[in-house]
Amino acid sequence: MYYQGIKKTIVKRVIDKKLSRLTGLHPIIERIFLARGITTDAELDRDLSKLPSPWLLSGMEAMVEHLIIAIQEQQRISIVADFDADGATSCAVAIKGLELLGAAPVNFVVPNRFEYGYGLTPEIVELVKLQQPDVIITVDNGISSIEGVAAAQAAGIKVLVTDHHLPGAELPSAEAIVNPNLAEDRFPSGAIAGVGVIFYVLLALRSRLRDRHWFSNHKIKEPNLGQLLDYVALGTVADVVALDQINRILVHQGLMRIRSERCHPGITALIEVSGRNPHSLIASDLGFAVAPRLNAAGRMDDMSLGIQCLLTDDPVLAKELAVQLDALNNDRREVEGVMKHEAISLLGEMKALDEHHLLSGVCLYDSSWHQGVIGILASRIKDRLHRPVIAFAPAGKDLIKGSARSIPGVHIRDVLSDISASQPKLLSKFGGHAMAAGLSISMHDYPVFALAFDDMVSKRLAEVDLEQKILSDGELAEQDINLEFADLLQNAGTWGQNFPGPIFDGLFDVIQARIVGQRHLKLVLRKPEGDLLIDAIAFFMDQPEQWLGLRQIKAAYSLDINEYRGQRSVQFILQYLEKLA
Repeated sequence: MYYQGIKKTIVKRVIDKKLSRLTGLHPIIERIFLARGITTDAELDRDLSKLPSPWLLSGMEAMVEHLIIAIQEQQRISIVADFDADGATSCAVAIKGLELLGAAPVNFVVPNRFEYGYGLTPEIVELVKLQQPDVIITVDNGISSIEGVAAAQAAGIKVLVTDHHLPGAELPSAEAIVNPNLAEDRFPSGAIAGVGVIFYVLLALRSRLRDRHWFSNHKIKEPNLGQLLDYVALGTVADVVALDQINRILVHQGLMRIRSERCHPGITALIEVSGRNPHSLIASDLGFAVAPRLNAAGRMDDMSLGIQCLLTDDPVLAKELAVQLDALNNDRREVEGVMKHEAISLLGEMKALDEHHLLSGVCLYDSSWHQGVIGILASRIKDRLHRPVIAFAPAGKDLIKGSARSIPGVHIRDVLSDISASQPKLLSKFGGHAMAAGLSISMHDYPVFALAFDDMVSKRLAEVDLEQKILSDGELAEQDINLEFADLLQNAGTWGQNFPGPIFDGLFDVIQARIVGQRHLKLVLRKPEGDLLIDAIAFFMDQPEQWLGLRQIKAAYSLDINEYRGQRSVQFILQYLEKLA
């Protein structure tokens, strides 16, 4: 038996010690970095001075010139944001940053997922027009908004697009576009999130305003844009973009501000309601505790609530809004649980229909499913099957919306693009990244699309290793299982997507096992022939009762610090376990 019913293989990461130019590191830390392709001290530098120039982004000159005019003439600016955590933090960065640089008060519009869908559409332009803006700035969207940009310009409104999503064959006719994924862009990373893009725009804008003596001439104190980095860290981690060196710098610097209590009241309140300690907050806390509460606004209600929480300078109001977001997140968990149960039943029916054919690409739909939760559902089922998955929910007018999640080796947006090319009338619209995408189709086209998706994915899976593996950094000796080394691990790197935190493995005797919180398994472990008793926990297990009464397990785990009532103790977070006896 194995954790969550999925058989995996634990594989030790391979390193070449001869490549190392790292100095002064604990031998285990050095091995961990080498296994992630880090060979020099410079690659570990997380100082802001190591960020590349914003002027490497194509379109930045035009973007900044239009923004300078808007600031000088005190033009009305409206931000159009996406309805996820990246979009919300991007919106907060844009509003706070532009106002710090001297812009007139900035408004925002965030599309309601259930009424308007994603991006700057003509319908959203009609909403924005009520604010009578001179300029629209899109954040975390806009690169595919051909019709929306045209509608805004027809109304006499300039459009400035900041986005990080992959562009299509045609670009919108905006006055300026900044997107690191544009063809021939010279910026060294296409991985920065939408919040990183707008932060870079503000860096360039401040630089040009400084050159033109804007701050001294208008007796404005030149702002420290570092005060926005708590937003940037949260949005970057929440969007699950690859933590390359640029993103590691941005996230690390944001975490440093949070830990030193220099963050915005809204983020402080979200951390508090999530039960985390801001002084020891790490990137995974942003991803698994803070971001879901912010995202809950866009999933269950309206992301305006989340943006208001981020923007307020009133700690009391921030706490009230964070409590509302926490309640929405609890609602989301309940809905997700029901949907996951229904999805597993659907998978069982599909298996019963064809015992010999495991679908390459899996599509799931139920007329009762919630649009705001299908992305999480697709991710959960993808993890279970290790196959690309799209979960669909009704979207009105015979339309259904899908949220896709993929596995390494299958670029999900390219899959959708190929389907659209072969059957142009099948997809109403689509967009996204390599690992996640969204789309809309007609309900009556669902069976045809499901077959096309399975066929298109199957062509790619021939090149993919489908064996599920846990990549381990080796076994920890007893003398390294302590608070000092756990602190060292947590602070050594900014761990996250494509730069995973250390995972270790080993055989353990089970001294004690019990179920806590209904679905979590709490264990006390000991190495065979060892003396140290080790607390361990496995979260959200499907059938935790099956693990009671065991004597020995094989486990892959991360070394964690448990904080409870002011006391800190080391514990294992179990990522995978197998019964041995």
